[in-house]
Amino acid sequence: MINFNGDIVSSEQPIFTVANRVFKYGDGIFETLKIIDSKIVFFENHYFRLMASMRMLRMEIPSNFTLEFLKNEIERTTQANDLSEDVRIRISVFRKDGGFYNPNSNEIDFVILAQELSIKNLENYKVDLFKDYYLNSGLLSTIKTTNRMLNVVASIYANENDLDTCLLINEKKNIVESIHGNIFLVVNKTVVTPPISEGCIKGIVRNKIIQITKKHPELNIEERAISPFEIIKADELFITNSIIDVQAVSQYRKKKFTNTITNKISELLKKEYV
Repeated sequence: MINFNGDIVSSEQPIFTVANRVFKYGDGIFETLKIIDSKIVFFENHYFRLMASMRMLRMEIPSNFTLEFLKNEIERTTQANDLSEDVRIRISVFRKDGGFYNPNSNEIDFVILAQELSIKNLENYKVDLFKDYYLNSGLLSTIKTTNRMLNVVASIYANENDLDTCLLINEKKNIVESIHGNIFLVVNKTVVTPPISEGCIKGIVRNKIIQITKKHPELNIEERAISPFEIIKADELFITNSIIDVQAVSQYRKKKFTNTITNKISELLKKEYV
């Protein structure tokens, strides 16, 4: 069962036409979040990021699209699927049908999907660069739009080369993020991540880790551009997103990483759930 504009309908029921703007132009955004022990993790952060993204894309936000409304719709969707404790949620928002590049309306439709949550952090996690195409640095790249063609092609490349993910670069040849989330390097006791200006997603977990690191007396945090050459010099490398939280990378080409500080940060992040 899915939630389409507040109506709980069968996932097998057609809800889109060929005029759908996500299908035609990728004119939509999405949020992926999780429920752990019946609690939506970092829900307010996800909600406000969704609202900010809608404003940036000039979508019309309905007056009833409040924090409480969206939370209630998520709960209705999970209940309709007999899910409660550990759930993966995807909220998609897109402009209503009509128009060409210029839409007939900025009003929106939304869809909420709920699935059983399955998290598997891997001990052996291999990465490499994807250099065929670039992310553009700039604010539009920081939004989770439904146009993820670069991630799709990079995922196929990773699968063909027996990799768990790839690191994506921008037009300046700096590392921006991975296919699946934000990236962090650890050099000695300094944690480094690309700034938003490099084109990385404004990750919810990314922001939490920056806050955690700033408060930790033994760690430093730097937001700066990262050259691919710096990966070889790093002690640790990890990836973050709202589903896996923190995934330690074990190998980049012939370089192997430790995960001492990565594991410490992961433990501190889980305490933020409470």
